[in-house]
Amino acid sequence: MRAIQRENIGGETLPFTGSRIDPTRLAFDFDGVFADTMHLFLEIAHQEFQVDGIRYEDITCYDLESCIDMDFGVIHAVLEQILEGSHIIPLRPMNEAPGVISRILRRHAPILFVTARTDPKPVIKWMKEVIGQNSSAIEIVATGTYDRKVEVLLDRSVSYFVEDRLETCFALDAAGVKPIVYRQPWNRALHPFPEVGSWEELQRLIDI
Repeated sequence: MRAIQRENIGGETLPFTGSRIDPTRLAFDFDGVFADTMHLFLEIAHQEFQVDGIRYEDITCYDLESCIDMDFGVIHAVLEQILEGSHIIPLRPMNEAPGVISRILRRHAPILFVTARTDPKPVIKWMKEVIGQNSSAIEIVATGTYDRKVEVLLDRSVSYFVEDRLETCFALDAAGVKPIVYRQPWNRALHPFPEVGSWEELQRLIDI
C-alpha cells in the first residue's frame, strides 16, 4: 500500500486541464462515489447498535478501526449488512448521481461500474431500484480487491475512472488510467489528481 501524507488540501477542486471526457472511456467506482455508503454505515450503527457521537467527517481513512471509536464487532456487523444487502435502512445514491447517469446513457451504453466488493448481486438489485428500466444498460464488475480494478479497467480500455480511495487512484495513474477523485473525508491527503465534490461538478467534465 502506498504511504500517503495526511494533509488537507483545503477542499478545493483541482483543475481538470483536458477536454471533456468521452463517456465511452469513463467508468465509476460504486461505494463512496455513486452510493452514499458511509452515511448508511453510520445510520445502521446508530439505529441498530446505539452508536452515537461519530460524524461523517470523522471517517478519515478506509481502515475504520483506525479512525473511529467503534467496537470492531459492530463495525463488522454493519459492514456485513451493507455487503450482503440485508440492511433495512435504505442505501441512497449521491445527490444528482442517478440523473447524471441517465444523461450519460443517452449518449453511451453500457456504463461500467467497478467495485472492490466480492458479490455484485446486491449492487445490481439496488441499481434496478435506483435507475429503473435503464439499469439494464449498467454493467457491474465486482473485483473482490482494490488491486484488480486496474486490470479490469485496462481490459475495457477505460481511460478515466472516478474513485474515492487515494491508494487506488495512485495505482490507476501508474497504470495509465487517469483517476478523478470523488472528494470524501477519507481522501484529504495531498494528491496531484483532478477532483470533484459532487455529481454536478462531475457532469461538467463529461461530454454529454
